[in-house]
Amino acid sequence: MTGPHDGSPGSALQRDVFTFGPLEEGEALVEPILGSWEANVDHALARSPIDVCSSRGEDVVVVGNMGVVRVLQVNAGGRDTGVREGDLCMLMPFGKLDRFGYAELAYAYDAPHTIGLLAKRSKMDVRVLLPIPEGTPYSLAQWATYGRYYTAWDNWAKAYGCWRTQVTDDPANHLVFGWGGGVAFAELLLARRAGFRVAMTAGSDERVAFLRENGITPVDRRLYPDLSLPTREQRTDRERHQRRRDSVRRFRHLVDELSDGHGVAIFVDNIGQPLYDITLASLARAGVVTTCGWKAGMRLTHLRGAEPISRHILVNTHVWQLQESPAIRDFQEAEGWIAPKDSEVVYPFDRVPQLADDYAQGRITSYFPMYHVNPV
Repeated sequence: MTGPHDGSPGSALQRDVFTFGPLEEGEALVEPILGSWEANVDHALARSPIDVCSSRGEDVVVVGNMGVVRVLQVNAGGRDTGVREGDLCMLMPFGKLDRFGYAELAYAYDAPHTIGLLAKRSKMDVRVLLPIPEGTPYSLAQWATYGRYYTAWDNWAKAYGCWRTQVTDDPANHLVFGWGGGVAFAELLLARRAGFRVAMTAGSDERVAFLRENGITPVDRRLYPDLSLPTREQRTDRERHQRRRDSVRRFRHLVDELSDGHGVAIFVDNIGQPLYDITLASLARAGVVTTCGWKAGMRLTHLRGAEPISRHILVNTHVWQLQESPAIRDFQEAEGWIAPKDSEVVYPFDRVPQLADDYAQGRITSYFPMYHVNPV
């Protein structure tokens, strides 16, 4: 992506020759194979919440920070980096780390001088390359979905830990609910493993069926068409407000049915402001709202007086700890906590602009959209 732009997200992408210097010690030359289309790429193209080109002080940025690469060359500097030529690796999206191993700046997003996967060749620090297990029974496309799973791992661990500080009851008596999306899907699978009831919204026949097949109670979002807050233009439309009240009432009734009238114990809300008031209203006493991103509306408001009385906890996480990456990978390999086979949709490299537009317009039914760069 380069310079200011007008029009669709796809128009922000420009195909061009991109050059970089020789490998420095601790760097690897890689050939991207599959890239996962993440919300941060969509944010980068929309220049919201930040303009990554301006933030990085660079005229041209190569985005794409989740996916599978083949290592072509390593400048190890005489030490064992754990990464060798020919390895197939996942790119961990860590640019600048804090002292705990969490990301302060994301690789190929707001971290300067980092080169993403939307290029035929790239170079990167070997510390952000995690080899895929040899002889794995899972396809490269399944492994390329890891970003949603690793993010879900960290977010679920923190949310569940916070819930347990206040509630010692059997999880089978409690509901975990998600507004939708690949991260929420992965997180609800962990919640189901922990013994919770799990439910999630979906807006298409394909996604409703997919959730049901994977043991998650699907909630057809189309049955509640006016849940989102009215837009600025709709605020004086009384009928629109009435339709929302009706959708909210019927949705709350469903939550009561699913939770035996107690409300949601842990609510995975990666949408944001348009649905946040419903999230809070649906929450059980001592419930947790957990988020690791946003899709629409970053700024949230709630009543400080009401939330403490209800003993509600709000959890915010971003990415995961770099040092946890091998353990998460090994759990995926051992337990099969990975995207179901053939659940992804893959666009060829030349159609990445179309992928950008389809993702922004909600035309992709898969939770795992990705793009193909080089042959396997």
